[in-house]
Amino acid sequence: MNRKVSVIGSGNVGATAARSIADKELADVVVLDILEGVPQGKGLDMLEACPIEGSDSRVLGTNDYADTAGSDVVVITAGLARKPGMSRDDLLNKNAGIIRSVTAEVVKHSPDCIIVPVTNPLDAMCQVVYRASGFPRERVVGMAGVLDSARMRSFIADALNVSVENTHAFVLGGHGDTMVPLPRFSTVAGIPITQLLDPATVDAICDRTANGGAEIVKLLGTGSAYYAPGSAAVEMVEAILKDKKKILPCAVYLQGEYGVRDLFVGVPVKLGAGGAEQVIEIALEPGEQAALDKSAAAVKELVDVLGL
Repeated sequence: MNRKVSVIGSGNVGATAARSIADKELADVVVLDILEGVPQGKGLDMLEACPIEGSDSRVLGTNDYADTAGSDVVVITAGLARKPGMSRDDLLNKNAGIIRSVTAEVVKHSPDCIIVPVTNPLDAMCQVVYRASGFPRERVVGMAGVLDSARMRSFIADALNVSVENTHAFVLGGHGDTMVPLPRFSTVAGIPITQLLDPATVDAICDRTANGGAEIVKLLGTGSAYYAPGSAAVEMVEAILKDKKKILPCAVYLQGEYGVRDLFVGVPVKLGAGGAEQVIEIALEPGEQAALDKSAAAVKELVDVLGL
């Protein structure tokens, strides 16, 4: 393998993402964590699964950032996970400190990489990475919209008893309670769900999407979602490594698009070898724009608290 992806944080999300990258044979994988023995053990376990999966990816677990040197993509999952009753916003200051230190090491060892932050609160953590790294905005792309859209797609498919492959969902805004699912752009085989479902069902799907993470946290009792977040990060990594030019909803630093400036907010982007190569803009109706403005304002409150 001649590509390299480093995953910072060997918890549930990081380990899930690393395993999938190796299984898909997308790249060699380095799993880094501050806990001694944990990334080494998980990395070895993943490596030993590769023969079964038919993958020649090499997997290394480490505590040393030097082992991540020369990474093409770095996925940052390090940080504290949400606990029951804890909002994403509660994590703000603790995770910001962690992310700053991680970013400094990533930039030192992989100055040409593309960074995919996953740590919550996502949009604010992207802002931390962007400022700390000094990277151009194209090379800091947050994982949020892929996850939110996948949740909405699964709910649509369930409501209509159709294949998830037929469903497409459109979610804008910050990764949190103020996210903006857009039903008129969410489709089944090209047909807007507003023509297939009654308004009450559509509203219920949108509400469940916005609270998708909290629903899982409540059910688990301890911990938070990791299968879907891990898969979402891998879809982004694959689009970058294969230069797919795939249109995916991601958190990017907007410079006037959608009326938002100097903030990371979830929008559709063309994801390829250069990272977020193009922001895809669509015309929003007044109510949709108002909801996006509200979501962006919620992100700005967090960013202001961090002094960014």
